[in-house]
Amino acid sequence: MTQKTLPKSVLLIITGSIAAYKSLELIRRLREAGLVVRCILTKAGAQFVTPLAVSALSENAVYGDLWSLKDESEMGHIRLSREADLVVVAPASADIIAKIAHGLADDLASAILLASNKPIIIAPAMNTQMWKNPATKRNIKQLQADGVKIIEPASGTLACGEIGVGKMAEAAVIAQEILSFFSAQHSALSTLNAIVTAGATFEAIDPVRFLGNRSSGKQGYAIAEKLTNYGAKVTLISGQTALSDVYGVKMVRVTSALEMLAAVENALPADIAVCTAAVADFRPKTTANQKIKKDGKNKPPPIELIENPDILKTIASHKKRPKLVIGFAAETGNLLQNAKEKLSKKGCDWILANDVSGGKVFESDENEIVLIDAQKSEKWEKMSKQEVAQKLVDKIVESIKNDPSANRKTSTRK
Repeated sequence: MTQKTLPKSVLLIITGSIAAYKSLELIRRLREAGLVVRCILTKAGAQFVTPLAVSALSENAVYGDLWSLKDESEMGHIRLSREADLVVVAPASADIIAKIAHGLADDLASAILLASNKPIIIAPAMNTQMWKNPATKRNIKQLQADGVKIIEPASGTLACGEIGVGKMAEAAVIAQEILSFFSAQHSALSTLNAIVTAGATFEAIDPVRFLGNRSSGKQGYAIAEKLTNYGAKVTLISGQTALSDVYGVKMVRVTSALEMLAAVENALPADIAVCTAAVADFRPKTTANQKIKKDGKNKPPPIELIENPDILKTIASHKKRPKLVIGFAAETGNLLQNAKEKLSKKGCDWILANDVSGGKVFESDENEIVLIDAQKSEKWEKMSKQEVAQKLVDKIVESIKNDPSANRKTSTRK
């Protein structure tokens, strides 16, 4: 069932500057554009605008104290950084810029910026000499290298009476940058269909018992969500998980490997396929109609197993093969060797390999990946499954952008 897509969410951090009054206009414009806005008002920022004004315009609670038990119980600082699609600092004082550049986290705003795994846009505002200071220049250069987008300050008469560069950009300019960010992000894959498989398949032994693989489904669900954020029309074919449906995604729930294969083939043609599901390699040849009882006298009945279809290989060799086919390899030893062999045998384009020995990935919110293609392997540091999903989708966008036929629509959107 397809769910309505949730509106995009901006976490706006307002720091200490006379330009903070422009943030009120920025909030109004973002809300008019249909965005959810949550705000953090620093102690210095509260000297220029009131929490009441910020709350009234954003229609959300305003946060400010890292150590507030009330704030942490309602919306912890980690959750604040995770639930936003974009973090914006406007105005961004010289102080907060230095904190971001050097990884300091002594208040709520800086802690969130350090903990955030989302894109960051800042709109500096300060005295001209502070902006021109070599320390600030170094900090801005570091932020740009870290991927932070800078909305350059304007030139004019400053609050201190001096004339020069340092005025925060107007609210209309910042709002347009934010809307352009979401528009570009959402359109990157907007003509494409994607299939994602996730969760575990269960193969029935009798009406009660089954054979299955361990999988929370978290990684596949995160990938489906990120693909949707970039505009792809996603079909998420899910085996057994305890997860809720992903907003904006066509959900297909299945139980067995055969059901998953049928659902995948029904979802073709597609442009992208990402197979994260833990599909049971074998299933019982026959399934008992009644629960198999133990009587304490006889040995357990033998269970004859037969192979399940190889879904990843089937997709990779299908006459309606997606342009980009990506598989996952959960290994307990010889990670690179086994993953490279799987890449070759399955015929897919990329393999994301992870070491699952000791159960250290199952049910976890983190993953440690090695991405392997025909030319190279790329080790990713340990990160959250949401961050893995973001990095993978960024790779997909880059791959499609660099593909000479990327602008040609390869499948019919349903």
